[in-house]
Amino acid sequence: MSGKAANGFQFNQPTIVALLYLASFVTGITGIIGLVLAVIWKGEAGKSWEVSHYSFHIRTFLFGLLGSIVGIVLALVLIGYLILLAVTIWVVIRSVVALLAAQKEQPIADPKTLFI
Repeated sequence: MSGKAANGFQFNQPTIVALLYLASFVTGITGIIGLVLAVIWKGEAGKSWEVSHYSFHIRTFLFGLLGSIVGIVLALVLIGYLILLAVTIWVVIRSVVALLAAQKEQPIADPKTLFI
């Protein structure tokens, strides 16, 4: 499923997951699709650098979901809106970092870190 377009953009599997995460800010549902694909593809990783991406993407989704739930609950006292903004920025940054690394076919240095 890896392919290189004429402009040099790689549509490898970790790239697809990162793009689905980014698209979820518009569509809402594609983040879940990205999570399902990351879980499935983690067991089928063909290249060693891909494994770190799947762990990174799964953790990004799970901690992003947890942060969003906390933010929604705390939105009742207004602080939740800041938490939701922080979670959004955090997910976007992690998705872009993963996307750039996937384009270079490089592993994520520390997929278990929460900060990148």
